Amino acid sequence: MAKGSHEYLDDPRNADVKIWINGELFARDEAKVSVFDSGFILGDGVWEGLRVHKGRIAFLDRHLDRLYEGAKAIDLDIGMTREALTDALHATLDANGMEDGVHIRLMVTRGIKATPYQGPRVTISPATIVITPEWKTPKPETATRGLNLFTVHVRRGYPDVQDPKLNSHSKLNCITACIQATKAGADEALMLDPHGFVATCNSTHFFIVRKGEVWTSTGDYCLGGITRGAVIELCREAGIPVFEKNFSLTEAYSAEEAFVTGTFAGLAPVASIDGRMISEGRGPMVERLQRLYLERIERECG
Repeated sequence: MAKGSHEYLDDPRNADVKIWINGELFARDEAKVSVFDSGFILGDGVWEGLRVHKGRIAFLDRHLDRLYEGAKAIDLDIGMTREALTDALHATLDANGMEDGVHIRLMVTRGIKATPYQGPRVTISPATIVITPEWKTPKPETATRGLNLFTVHVRRGYPDVQDPKLNSHSKLNCITACIQATKAGADEALMLDPHGFVATCNSTHFFIVRKGEVWTSTGDYCLGGITRGAVIELCREAGIPVFEKNFSLTEAYSAEEAFVTGTFAGLAPVASIDGRMISEGRGPMVERLQRLYLERIERECG
């Protein structure tokens, strides 16, 4: 069975986590939202995935920037200030006794509707806000063994169809890409942009290494990734040539190394793309960037 970058170690403590919903804490099996909620009916909302390290939430300001910008773009009133939402996140961690090795899914939907209909005009409640924390650690082999990617027919679309910059609850574009990759026996889907250039993966961002240079897409057709941005910064700080540019599958196939980035697993190497072997597990550039990224997390959360 294929194994993606989001594979994690099971933790029995997650059976007893408390989940924050609109200001109240609920046991995991009692945490529920209405069947009339906008997120359930239509995927109408925005969300963030957050990592907790040594009691602090990594890159929290950047994640909140993206959350509030996305909410503003879809005319969704979160109904809480950044400060109040930050307090709620830490209160949830404190209630669960969580300090490290934790992943949080922060979800905001438009709220409850009077009837199942797409128009925001029939929303009759404030936004629904859910904070779901879990003890969740990537499997150690994710950092070394290498993922197998499969290029799918599902494209990252133009922003006038559904802007890929929105981290919305509606992820069907990425889900159909994930399904195709899974059916092909791959770990994750590699997605192209409307022009045929490499864009991103279905749940992570994609990079290649060629002749000492690090390349990633222009970013025009992918989410503004927090980890992606941090890796680009790390390259510049370390004097590693890094480029956001158009490149084709041909250039990806002939790369010396490739890797993906994401909040959950950080940097994970890519072993193959469409059956073309890129490298056997982790290469020297990926190993160096993983080390620099961990150092950055230590500084961020120190």
